[in-house]
Order: sequence, then C-alpha cells, then structure tokens
Amino acid sequence: MHHTAILILELGAIILGLGVLGALAVRVGISPIPLYLVAGLAFGQGGILPLATSGEFIATGAEIGVILLLLTLGLEYNASELVTSLRSNARAGLADLVLNAAPGAIAALLLGWGPVAAVAMAGVTYATSSGITAKVLSDLGWIGNRETPVVLSLLVFEDLTMALYLPILTAMLAGVSFAGGAVTVGIALATVSVVLLIALRFGRFIEKFVASPSSEVLLLKVIGLALLVAGVATKLQVSAAVGAFLVGIALSGELAHEARTLLAPVRDLFAAVFFVFFGLQTDPAAILPVAGLAVLLAVVSMITKLLTGAYAARRAGIAKAGQARAGIALIPRGEFNIVIAGLAVAAGAHPDLGPLAAAYVLILAAFGPLAAKLVQPLITAIARRT
Repeated sequence: MHHTAILILELGAIILGLGVLGALAVRVGISPIPLYLVAGLAFGQGGILPLATSGEFIATGAEIGVILLLLTLGLEYNASELVTSLRSNARAGLADLVLNAAPGAIAALLLGWGPVAAVAMAGVTYATSSGITAKVLSDLGWIGNRETPVVLSLLVFEDLTMALYLPILTAMLAGVSFAGGAVTVGIALATVSVVLLIALRFGRFIEKFVASPSSEVLLLKVIGLALLVAGVATKLQVSAAVGAFLVGIALSGELAHEARTLLAPVRDLFAAVFFVFFGLQTDPAAILPVAGLAVLLAVVSMITKLLTGAYAARRAGIAKAGQARAGIALIPRGEFNIVIAGLAVAAGAHPDLGPLAAAYVLILAAFGPLAAKLVQPLITAIARRT
C-alpha cells in the first residue's frame, strides 16, 4: 500500500509539473520538449531529486509515447502521397540525407566512437522534428506559402527514410552478424512494402474495420491496432515505431483526421513522459563535457538545414524569401532524434552519445522556433525587395 501511494504521488507530481512546464513554454513561445528534457535531467540519476518507485511505469509510458508519436505522424499522410513524394522530391530528399546525416556520423568517427555510434549519430543530426516544424508553420502563418509543400515533402521523405533506417540501426545495435542484419533489413523492407501495398489496395477495408460513430470505440480501435502492430513489428525485429507509423499511413481521409483529433491529448501526455524518460536516463554532469560539441553540431546542422531548404525550394522555382523560410522551418530537432538516441543508449553504443544528443536537441528544439520568429521581419524585407 505504501509503495502504491508513493507511486501515485510521484506520477501526480510529474504530470502536474509537466503541465506547468507546458504552460510556461506556451507563454514564452517555444516547444515544450526542451523543458521536458530538463525535467527528466532534474529527477534522474545525478539530478536534484531522483525518483524512487515510478521508473518502471515511466519506462512503459515512454514506449507508448514513441508509438503514439509515430502513429499520429503516419496519420498525416496516406500511401499514395508517400509514393508521389518519393518520386517528385527524391533528389532534394537525398541532398537532405547527405548534408544532415554527415555531421553526426563524422563527429562520432572523429571521436573514435566506432561505426555503430556513427550510424546512430547520423540519425540524430538528420531528422527534423515534424511536430515542432508543423507548429512553427502554423504559428507564423506560413501554412499557405508556396514553400510549405516543399517542406512537408522533405518531412515525408525523412519519415520514409526512418522507416528503413531504424531496422538497420536496431540490427547494428544488437550486434548481429552481417547475414543476420541483412535478414533483418530484408524483413523490414518487406514489411514496409507489404503495408504500403495493403494501404494502397485495401486501405478502405482497414478504414471500414476501424471506423465507428463512437469516439470512444474509434480511439480504442486505433490505439489497440497500433500497439498490436508495433508488438508484431518488434517480434519481426522491425522497430515498434515503424510499425505504428505504417498503421497511421494505412488510415486516411476523414477517418485519419478524426483519429488525429482524438489521439492528440493522449499522444501529448505519453510523449511528454517519453521525453522525461530520456532525460531520466542522462546524467546532467555528463552533459557539460560534451556541451561545446553539441553547440558546434547544432550550428553546423542549422547551416546544413538552411542549405537543404534553399536547394529544395529553388528547385521548385520559389524566391529567396521562401527559400529562407523553408530552411528555417527544417531546423528544429525533437521526436525522432531522441528516439534514435534512446535506442543507442539502451544498447550501450557509447556513454557520451545520450548526453550529446540531449544537449543537441535541447539547443535546436528551443532555438528553431525562436529563430523563425526573430528572422521573420528580415525575411519579409527580402520578400519586398525581390
């Protein structure tokens, strides 16, 4: 009874504290992700007040948070949009991959962390935070701009790349042989291909099964299906996150919109728990030695994302102001980066990888939206001159 009381007290304090931090982030005008990470650092090992009994519950909640994050991300797209995006924006997507994965991989190799850590760090520096970028586009009124479809297409390309990258990383972290890794990647490719085929050809049957006039039933079906597929994906040595992402892709239209609306508060709760959990796993004292490298990586990543956005927008015939907006919108890092770092930390890739990723995401998750607001007047001036 005493144990249960302490568990409930800790969970209540954590969730209430996250609510206060979220309100503060809204007031300041930044993403709450950096604040959630800081909260995890404060209450983890080496923090101000380490948690006593709720660690296991938070770990499970963090797993659910990853699944719901990727599920709602998949709901943003449908299979045909993904295929179209791949065909029309492959060149810009590949430029994005090369420019932004390289800094993390090079840094890990120069530090002598080895090839596995290099592959993990490549993912950490590559992926833009879709959630933060979407909020930036909405808050600044950029949704209707000509460059916005270009930005969204790059995000789609990144999401698909992650669907292939995560199984490869998981195999490498598990230390399987080349043959075993090839089998894992083959299973992942086959799984993604089969799900996309089902979504394209038989998506209406899946939607018919999930659809319900009751919001409660619809929510239960969507979350249940996502967790079930995520579990099967894990059994097949494919990331649970990828499984959830593919479930989201299989649903489209009005059903996907309704599901996103219903899932939003549940996703936000468990996503906050996930970011806290990552912070809990990171010793704050370990961040100071890598802070300088995190700042350097963040500056390099800002430049490479600006170049990526400008290149993609210029190929679409968009003016300089739109090119600048596209690059700035791609700066924030968040969900995927922490997911990747979390996998690497759990597998023991390198002790400094977690602290470096935490500091890196803290910088770009906070600075990305602020940079967009600060340079908005300058971009407006550029637009008037061109």
